[in-house]
Amino acid sequence: MKVGVRADARREAFHGATTPTGEVARVEQRSAAFKKELGLADIVLQQIVYVVGIVWVGAAAKLGQSHIVFWLAAMLLFYLPQAAVVIHLSRALPLEGGLYQWTKLGFGEAAGFMVAWNLWMYAVVLISSIGLPIASNLAYAFGTPWLASSKPMIVGVSCALMGALIALGILGLSVSKWLHNAGSVMLMIAFAVLIALPFVQHARGVLPEYHPFAIAMPTLTLLSLNIFGKLAVGALSGFEYVAVLAGECRDPERTIGRATLIAAPIIAVMFILGTSAVLAFSTPGQVDLIAPIPQTITRGLGSLGVGAVVGPIVILMLTSRLVANSSIVFTGNTRMPMVAGWDQLLPAWFTRLHPRFRTPVNSILFVGAVSLAFGLAGIAGVGEQEAFQLLDNAAGILYGLTYLVLFALPFVVAGRGMSGWPRASRPLRIAAMAGLATTILYVILSIFPIIDVPSWRMFAVKISSVVIGLNLVGLLVYALGGRRRERAQERDRNRR
Repeated sequence: MKVGVRADARREAFHGATTPTGEVARVEQRSAAFKKELGLADIVLQQIVYVVGIVWVGAAAKLGQSHIVFWLAAMLLFYLPQAAVVIHLSRALPLEGGLYQWTKLGFGEAAGFMVAWNLWMYAVVLISSIGLPIASNLAYAFGTPWLASSKPMIVGVSCALMGALIALGILGLSVSKWLHNAGSVMLMIAFAVLIALPFVQHARGVLPEYHPFAIAMPTLTLLSLNIFGKLAVGALSGFEYVAVLAGECRDPERTIGRATLIAAPIIAVMFILGTSAVLAFSTPGQVDLIAPIPQTITRGLGSLGVGAVVGPIVILMLTSRLVANSSIVFTGNTRMPMVAGWDQLLPAWFTRLHPRFRTPVNSILFVGAVSLAFGLAGIAGVGEQEAFQLLDNAAGILYGLTYLVLFALPFVVAGRGMSGWPRASRPLRIAAMAGLATTILYVILSIFPIIDVPSWRMFAVKISSVVIGLNLVGLLVYALGGRRRERAQERDRNRR
């Protein structure tokens, strides 16, 4: 009953707003067709497995003992502002499509579509690159280094994973949420082993000393600022992604915000102590950016009798996280064409739901095919470390562009005096400004690599070309969608 009252209140608030009358009610009516599969525990575990990427402790380790300062700065300037803004918006407007719907209601349809487009492209690029870290993890797990650079292996992993993601996507969250939850639990177990390993080896005398909270004053360079941006927007982003599935959550007004508050401190501990563990066994220059944790586990367990058994198991647990995270990203990604189809910006074909599982089956098949094609093109002609950085940086910039809009919503919309929009307090607007500034820094610096490449200028050109090209395509698709809708409206008027 309370949920219904809150929904009625939201509809009444927006009836007098500058947004289209009944828009919120229309989205909620569409969302009624979905099964409400996600509860509080599911969302907590999904946020942990989505946010805690296993590569970020490697990027942070490049900073040496100053990593704690950068982690804390990233949490203060991005992590906490992000959580505050997401909780604020998800409580007021828990709508399927998340940031797309918030942007559309706040800034208009064109901005909403471009946010959805960048989120979609981000997910496509991210999923397309997943074969690289999985192959690297398997190379560490089975002691076969050639797997990490074997393009047939990477292609095979990418194809097999995409087939599995498509199947899980069609079956829906009633099945895939168990994969997400299991991946999250195994990720936490693997991090517990990683974090405990230096303490065990120090107690055995293998490590002469270990100070996980040792702090060195940072040196501000282009590289350190680049990595700082990656720790903030790359590593600590993702709380808003579950809001994309708000129409498939139980009581989303409460559960998304509560899940964020529960997950945030767990994620912070995992990142900081995980980075310290990586540095216990490798110098910053030795860190493998694709598979830093498998590398650390392999080195750390080398002198332990159980290492030959425990090491591969932990690495396979980390690999399960990659699969679970890919499934979450893929699931959210397939909702973007669907919600754009609701607004007639894409053909209605994308909105078709499976008759039994109530999932957007056509959107799922389309996104799967595009992601696989993008991935196969991305690894052609370059080394695996460079390919990973190229795809990862491009995905990060696309994602960062959507965060520029997220952090603009609390104070820009409020400045326009929009009736019915959830009012943002001054502290929230200050936090949003900090998040906005951090995101701008990240987007600018992400065109530069943090590894040695044949030409950093060519790397920057490739990144910029991908991001600009994809956004130009998005603008073209939006223009075509607007014309398609105008023709449909004209046909409706003629029938009447």
